[in-house]
Amino acid sequence: MTPQDREALARRRFFLIALSRTIGVVVMLAGMVLWHSPLLGEGGRPAIGAPVFFLGLAGSVLAPRWLARRWRTPK
Repeated sequence: MTPQDREALARRRFFLIALSRTIGVVVMLAGMVLWHSPLLGEGGRPAIGAPVFFLGLAGSVLAPRWLARRWRTPK
């Protein structure tokens, strides 16, 4: 693998890790909107918004760690 190929691979992996964090934050914000806004009903819907929020939180924390561990350079 040439140095240019390694750099391109590293850039792609960095982009995917950043994208997984961003998607997690967007899901968290959607959960907060469902949880607290009157979008689906008066006073929000905690039964729908809370699980969506916590799924986004888990995704934004765990997905980048999983990807980094999967792509780790062997010792």
